[in-house]
Amino acid sequence: MKDGPCIAPIAALAGDPARANMLAALMSGAALTASELAAEAGVTAPTASAHLAKLKAGGMIAVLKQGRHRYFRLADEGVAAMLESMMEVAARAGHLRARPGPRDPALRRARICYDHLAGEFGVRMFDSLVAARYLVHRRDGMTLTRSGEEFLAAFGIDVAAFEAARRPVCKACLDWSMRRHHLAGAAGAALLARMREMKWLRRERDSRALLFTPDGQAKFRRQFPA
Repeated sequence: MKDGPCIAPIAALAGDPARANMLAALMSGAALTASELAAEAGVTAPTASAHLAKLKAGGMIAVLKQGRHRYFRLADEGVAAMLESMMEVAARAGHLRARPGPRDPALRRARICYDHLAGEFGVRMFDSLVAARYLVHRRDGMTLTRSGEEFLAAFGIDVAAFEAARRPVCKACLDWSMRRHHLAGAAGAALLARMREMKWLRRERDSRALLFTPDGQAKFRRQFPA
């Protein structure tokens, strides 16, 4: 018997077409109902319930209860990062939808990846932070420098809150559409939350696409020069 983690059960869970569609829908970061996920997967309600039970048992999703309602979301950032990497591999291998929808260009430009900014804008932000030495590559991953902490604080982000977060402060996440990295982790989530708070962008309805306002785009480009 081989030692170490066995990836086969997780791969099987994500590999089913219906479950893959459910997981892709949850990459928006939103918590969705079983009915909404059934529609995303194109299956009946009983079939959706069976799939969701398997995903929960496998540690892929979590359940949120609010009154009589139950909502489902991805279990954590690790699951989101795994799915984003799988999307990148699928795109590189040519496993793309036969009929890309009209929102696809918008998704490539700017989209939400679990809770952080991805797409062209996400990659530009990551590259800018690295060029300014706010982020540096270490042997054990990305590190936020002291000047990076000062930059985030000046941007209106509570850097001290990162210490209480049960996740890496910053993490390089491979972007499936750009084949380069964008910023994940607590810092990536805080930056996107701050941009939404300042109304630089908004979420496109029923999509992972993020739409920058003209003013927000101008400010973003000044803040994160290429």
